[in-house]
Amino acid sequence: MTKKLFFLLAFLPSILLAQHTIKGTFSPAEEFKFAILYKVTPTTSMYVANTGIDENGNFEFPLDETVAPGMYRIVYAVPQDEYNFDVIYNAKEDIELTFNLEEGVKYIASKENTLLDAYNKSLQLISKNIHAYFSSASQSEEEFHKVFDVLKETQKEFETASQGLLAANFVKASKPYIPAKKEDAQTFSKNLKANYFTNIDFGNKTLQSSSFLIETALNFVFTFTDNNNKNEAFKNNIDIVIEAIGENPVIKEIITEVLFNQFADSNNEEVANYISEQYLLAIAKEKKDEELIERLTVYKNTSIGALAPNFPIEIKKGEQFVKTDLYKYDEAAQYIIVFWSSTCSHCLNELPKVHRYIEALESKKVKVIAVALEDDIYRWKDRTYDFPEFIHVFGKGKWENPIGDAYGVTATPTYFILDADKKVIAKPYDFPAIEAFYKKHPIILEKKKAESEH
Repeated sequence: MTKKLFFLLAFLPSILLAQHTIKGTFSPAEEFKFAILYKVTPTTSMYVANTGIDENGNFEFPLDETVAPGMYRIVYAVPQDEYNFDVIYNAKEDIELTFNLEEGVKYIASKENTLLDAYNKSLQLISKNIHAYFSSASQSEEEFHKVFDVLKETQKEFETASQGLLAANFVKASKPYIPAKKEDAQTFSKNLKANYFTNIDFGNKTLQSSSFLIETALNFVFTFTDNNNKNEAFKNNIDIVIEAIGENPVIKEIITEVLFNQFADSNNEEVANYISEQYLLAIAKEKKDEELIERLTVYKNTSIGALAPNFPIEIKKGEQFVKTDLYKYDEAAQYIIVFWSSTCSHCLNELPKVHRYIEALESKKVKVIAVALEDDIYRWKDRTYDFPEFIHVFGKGKWENPIGDAYGVTATPTYFILDADKKVIAKPYDFPAIEAFYKKHPIILEKKKAESEH
């Protein structure tokens, strides 16, 4: 009896420390150096472990009993928010997978993840069949029901198979619209849109802890568009998404900011500002998120059509410099504001090109106001003599300069083109973009008479 008791006591720690693993292979192996595992919650990602990737692309995360069931994210490169994928871990099974840059992740072992992967692939295949049906010349009622009966049965089978699994949250939320009777393509599309969020619970913590809700919202906004008026369609879709989210402030803030970033990054200022004015700015103010409030305000103030932020400048009159500001300065038909730095090699390559280009134009057509974001006034002053046609402004403090902050400058050079009323009419990325702008708007491209006659 004593021996049996000793054996049980000796074996007990190994039971308590029993582990599962997440392991796999990245390929091509030479492209990957590390993997980091995070547990994802609705509001944050918590570090769990990191590991190296060996010369064959293999990695492994040992997981002890303290690692709780839920959604996890594997990061394999930087930036982390771009190079990652999610896995379901139920604390009852090992996970084995492969990953490559072309095909993404494939699961070798894990009931949770293989089932969800199979479900998503099944829906993709059925979606192709539905599209093929509506694209065909003959759209018989028999074929219609055959296609949608397959969808109905597939959904039922996966809901049954996923019972008791974390994957069930995604299977139920992904349940698509299934028409009860034959519909034409236009009616089906209308009903598909109207029922898009019917089965999605935005308050579901498992869904919130994954990329599912964000991806679903983005798919909806960018799928149901109108080529005749895309921006109005985008706005309408965004309104529907926000309404579907309901009283879920955490996910509402996340998805609204993601949507804003999507349109801001694609330079669709009209829709980005709509999201800000209708939803995101109010959220930021309620949270007293001063950083986000400032970002949204700066974005709006420097959008195309906005009156550019004012700032002081000095104009040379004879041998004297006269203090004034951007709004009061009225010496040209258009203005180019360039933010640069004397320590920026790209700036020192581009500014001479801008100077030669402007120098060749008819006087009072275009004036350049060069705002230098600097720490060293003497280095900047020396450089200004290379650009006598520019109006120079010393932006003390470099990245902490109030003028640069007002224009949302995060890199140099950064350009803004203003009209005579100081409204923003273009934001060219570089000097070739400036040339392209003025080729498209040749009204001000009169050359100096001497040069024309020559």
